[in-house]
Amino acid sequence: MVGLTPAALGQRIKQLEEAFEVSLFHRTTRKVELTEAGLALIPAAERALAAAADCTAAARGELGPVPIDLCVGTRPELGFSWVTPMLPRLRVAHPELTVHLYVGSGEDLERRVRAQDIDCAISSRRINDPQIEGIRLHKESYCFVASPALLAQRPLTNAAQAKDHELLDILPELPLFRYFREADTAPDLRFDRVRSLGTIAAVRAEVLEGVGVAVLPQYLVAADLAAGTMLPLFSSVAIQHDYFRLIHRRDDPRLALLRSLAETMQREPLR
Repeated sequence: MVGLTPAALGQRIKQLEEAFEVSLFHRTTRKVELTEAGLALIPAAERALAAAADCTAAARGELGPVPIDLCVGTRPELGFSWVTPMLPRLRVAHPELTVHLYVGSGEDLERRVRAQDIDCAISSRRINDPQIEGIRLHKESYCFVASPALLAQRPLTNAAQAKDHELLDILPELPLFRYFREADTAPDLRFDRVRSLGTIAAVRAEVLEGVGVAVLPQYLVAADLAAGTMLPLFSSVAIQHDYFRLIHRRDDPRLALLRSLAETMQREPLR
């Protein structure tokens, strides 16, 4: 059944013959038979019809999810402690995704998302770029810490004692210490030296060595605080917090996919 009148069907056949510049049928008063060209056309026509049916099914979502490669940027320490252990669960929740990881600093990650070198990134940097937006994943809390050995030698319980200490941070503009400095009840601390180390992991290592003091993410030093290898400073100060976000370009056409990925990440506690 083709759903056409004999005249309309004849007109379609004529159009095909004109397009191919061959005769597809032998016609007599008694019967109509396929020519050699018509017989040769049948396998290719069947493949074309099957491909057209596949196109329709794909457009309707009947063939299942399309395989997608997604490059996700992350900071080194977060990639090691949280993102990498999460990969098996991401594969189960999103079998259509092949997740690639890129490791870099916060500023580098944002720049690469903007340039479309990577598809998205996990970052707690404040977003000032109008081309970038973020989906909240987890609250990131901070604490001001030092090693017990350092505090035994040089206490830090008031603002005047800050001159005896070195402040450690990841960048010269002190993005980590800002969370303490901008808190409502934070004292005005003036340190003897300020040193930037590039990564949060490096800052943590130096604090554990008793070299200096620093503001660090709570999830990263929770075990150190529990073990007593770090001690909190100025515990009465309500240090400001931020959020980890899955950042992406505003014009990314895969927003629904990124939101679904973010929902899976939200179920994974920070560690």
